[in-house]
Amino acid sequence: MEASPAASAWSSVNSGIVLSLAAVLWTVVWNSLQSLQLHHLVGRHLARHARRLAAVVDPYLTVTVAEHDGGRMKRSDAYREVQAYLHRATCDASAGVRHLRAEPAKNPDAFVLSMADREEVADVFRGGVTVWWLAYSTPPREDDAGSGFYWGSRAARADRRFYRLSFLERDRDVVLGEYLPHVRREGRAAMVRNRQRKLFTNLAGDTWGDDGGWCESVWSHVVFEHPKTFDTLAMDPARKKDIMDDLDAFRNGKEYYARVGRAWKRGYLLHGPPGTGKSTMIAAMANYLDYDIYDIELTSVRTNTDLRKLFIETTSKSIIVIEDIDCSLDLTGKRKNKKKKDAAAAKNDTDGDKKESPPSEEEEKDKEGSKVTLSGVLNFIDGLWSACGGERIIVFTTNHVEKLDPALIRRGRMDKHIEMSYCGFEAFKFLAKVYLGIDAHHLFDAVRALLRDVDMTPADVAENLTPKAAGDNADTCLAELVKELEKAKADKAQAKGKAAAAAAAEEEVDGDDDE
Repeated sequence: MEASPAASAWSSVNSGIVLSLAAVLWTVVWNSLQSLQLHHLVGRHLARHARRLAAVVDPYLTVTVAEHDGGRMKRSDAYREVQAYLHRATCDASAGVRHLRAEPAKNPDAFVLSMADREEVADVFRGGVTVWWLAYSTPPREDDAGSGFYWGSRAARADRRFYRLSFLERDRDVVLGEYLPHVRREGRAAMVRNRQRKLFTNLAGDTWGDDGGWCESVWSHVVFEHPKTFDTLAMDPARKKDIMDDLDAFRNGKEYYARVGRAWKRGYLLHGPPGTGKSTMIAAMANYLDYDIYDIELTSVRTNTDLRKLFIETTSKSIIVIEDIDCSLDLTGKRKNKKKKDAAAAKNDTDGDKKESPPSEEEEKDKEGSKVTLSGVLNFIDGLWSACGGERIIVFTTNHVEKLDPALIRRGRMDKHIEMSYCGFEAFKFLAKVYLGIDAHHLFDAVRALLRDVDMTPADVAENLTPKAAGDNADTCLAELVKELEKAKADKAQAKGKAAAAAAAEEEVDGDDDE
């Protein structure tokens, strides 16, 4: 029986409605599935099964140690410790390392060896756990080279260096819980054995890194070989012992500083006339503590940010030095400039019709030079960034302590103030023992009396006590010193007489004016 035309039309309408509802329902369901990120769920599920399959095929786990941490702001201690630890394995002929890098060791006749890129060495822990270390590097990413990270593209242009540790999954607990701490401990011990103390300066540029490759650094260095020690430092023995005791307390004070909640650092202010031994005191401190020295040329630091970068790149067990800080920068310049501006403003008020004078040559030079401020130096000493790392000593030297801002040298920043004064009799006796090998002489009394009246630096005394010809001995050197002291005393008396005469003449002129 054939359907009527009306029934066929109604059936077509119902089919269209059903299809439309199905389409709407599918759209709703699809949008809901997308909001649930079903593809991510499926992807994670597949990745989980892929990892399980890979574990069956490849039973090895890896741990990667990168050269830099903290956004490449500083070199990783763990990387340097692994590098030092692997020196022993690298030297083993059975390790199979074919390409090595060599750098000078503490022993002048030896080298410290490390692996070149893509070299692998095996290590056996406790006789049963075998691991493999691979050294490799990767070029910087293009986006890193463009942005420059924290360093204005300096570190971004250097290759990224890594050590990759591979081991069997069954040894996971032993490797992570026992082997890696063992590597760090042994690496630190090896670094101490092979360590060469260095003298750094903030001359940025390419340098030969500890891992045998060229790298860019904010510091350049030479081996520190200054011979001065406290045994040869001309200073009153009691004051010398006080300084050495203070250094010992700092070096052994890690737990104390942690307990009282202070950063493990200490500031020393060395002040006194030129030639009184401030620089040699720093050398003696470094030799006594076995610390590196970072000598900052403050005038070459452009901004406070650059100063912070320098501090971050220093290591523990170091002395950070800024010599002649009163001459390095005008750290109170803002206050002085404010006075100058106020004076200039007052002058402009009185001479409003005059044209403003162009900036002076000195002002132009100030604009082009360092922008380091007193606030930046204060933050460098004891701000938040000063707590990065530990076991650091900060030393300022100055010939004119009265010129420094009190905020710069207060306790808590410069904790210990050491006055490097003119040579006294005790310091003279020490110098006579060191330079001439004598403990007593008939001219000692004359020297004692003259040193009470004359200011002479230890450097000048030492120069006079230094034999300069084949026939010089204790008699001739001491006679020369007495001669120089008597000359200095006569010059002092003459200068004092001239000053008294000038003062009398000035008083006489003032009296005539009053009349």
